[in-house]
Amino acid sequence: MEKDEKQEEIEKARHSLAHILAKALTSLYPNTKLTIGPAIDDGFYYDIDLDINLTPDHFPEIEKKMREIINKGEDFTRRVVSKEEALKLFKGNEYKTEIINELPENEEVSLYYTGEDFFDLCRGPHVESAKKLQNYAYKIHAVNGAYWRGSEKNKMLQRVYVYAYPDKKQLAEHINMIEEAKKRDHNKLGRDLGFFTTVDYIGQGLPILLPKGARVIQILQRFVEDEEQKRGWQLTKTPFMAKSDLYKISGHWDHYKDGMFILGDEKKDKEVYALRPMTCPFQYQAYLNKARSYKDLPLRYNETSTLFRNEASGEMHGLIRVRQFTISEGHLMCTPEQLEDEFKGCLELANFMLKTLGLYEDTSYRFSQWDPNDKEKYIGTKEQWDEAQNAMEKILKDLNIPYEIGVGEAAFYGPKLDIQIKNVYGKEDTLITIQIDQMLAEKFGMVYTDKDGNKKNPYIIHRTSIGCYERTLAYLIEKYAGAFPLWLSPEQVRVLSLTERNSGYVDEITKTLRENGLRAESDNRNEKIGYKIREALNEKVPYLIIVGDEEEKNKTISIRGRGYENKSGLNLNDFIARLKEEIKTKKI
Repeated sequence: MEKDEKQEEIEKARHSLAHILAKALTSLYPNTKLTIGPAIDDGFYYDIDLDINLTPDHFPEIEKKMREIINKGEDFTRRVVSKEEALKLFKGNEYKTEIINELPENEEVSLYYTGEDFFDLCRGPHVESAKKLQNYAYKIHAVNGAYWRGSEKNKMLQRVYVYAYPDKKQLAEHINMIEEAKKRDHNKLGRDLGFFTTVDYIGQGLPILLPKGARVIQILQRFVEDEEQKRGWQLTKTPFMAKSDLYKISGHWDHYKDGMFILGDEKKDKEVYALRPMTCPFQYQAYLNKARSYKDLPLRYNETSTLFRNEASGEMHGLIRVRQFTISEGHLMCTPEQLEDEFKGCLELANFMLKTLGLYEDTSYRFSQWDPNDKEKYIGTKEQWDEAQNAMEKILKDLNIPYEIGVGEAAFYGPKLDIQIKNVYGKEDTLITIQIDQMLAEKFGMVYTDKDGNKKNPYIIHRTSIGCYERTLAYLIEKYAGAFPLWLSPEQVRVLSLTERNSGYVDEITKTLRENGLRAESDNRNEKIGYKIREALNEKVPYLIIVGDEEEKNKTISIRGRGYENKSGLNLNDFIARLKEEIKTKKI
């Protein structure tokens, strides 16, 4: 059996187990209202409406009931009924009723029975019998809140998550992997190490970057802006908000309004503003500042942009998905003949950043295209989309870029190459995006004069070079479990005194380190040296300098850290030279 066929069988089993869970829940808690229960990468979940809050104390009883149902070996049988009959069967369950009512009037409704005493609305497929699930290992591991259909306007349900694998060994391996992942989870580790925090009365998706997190982002930002400058990018700084007029020209008002923070009421106020969800329509004004000819192109604008997006509350997660974030954004205007080379340059820059940060091996590519069956989601004609997508497809083939296709994932104005990355739990997000756009230039009246004196619209490449800084910080915390490469570490060296007598020498060393551009701190507390060392190691400080009477007398240092095994009698200047070289090469 091919690997994909095996996966299909696993997904079928997981979906069948979701029905077993549903039957167990309705058996134990008769007033349970079922909604949906799909298979997912590591098992399945089921969203339920129940008047008691399920806790880990309930899990063993539910799992036991599931095992009882499986051991009966009941068959899964499909039955088809009319829409009218389905509405009668699910009378009292407003969630199933809503789904049924959305079906075409004459469409038949598919049900699956587990035995003769339980049925659920389902297209299938399922295993033939619960006997095929007897070797499966499963474990309920969480119950979280989830709005019906993901909308805050709807009722909050309980989402029961279950791991499910073909045998106990695979389940145990997965649980062990999850436990290891928890140790690297930026949402916990980043807080524990003092990189960021959140405050309920400030709001979801609005993290506070603490000194360590703010320092890492500052280092990244300086690195990115300097590298972009070397490659011919020109820095702009544009407003955080604009009148709705700007967004109406770009199309964001019609296609992205629900994702924006609106300031004012169109029905009452003469002028309505919105916080910017992206920088493109603002940077276009720099292009429009004067007449352009082909000799001005390519024209590359970059900006470290703070953006605001009204993400759904259920989507918020640490630093990975937030409502205010900072991004290494850029827009490049070029001629059709320059498009491939400029796109290649944007991709090379992105890959350079990923390799320097040590994230390159963890990424993959997705060619995000429009969905021709959902034309209201996009601007432009089929011909324009075909032109842009064919151009990108040719570029990706010429560059020998392996990619998956994501239909319906394009921006409303053009196709994208998304560089994808997974967090420690395997959930995938977009880290960096490069887009081709030949539509917004026309909307904004952006033109250039070609060699023959004709007015033409430039192609526009929208791109990020490192993506969202907050999201990048999250992945770096997980990648290195908080132990950052020296050049990125918010604190590079900590100088520890063996006794209070050595405080002056500690401060002298720290001052010298700082004068040499190193991020160094002193620890002169009247604590045992073992305690101070453990604390510094737990905080992932790369290098420790420990000095006592002997080091002070000989004007030397003792080192504990990466690449050193508790070395003594070292010269401070030699140590500084070694660190500078490690920083200069951005060693991982």
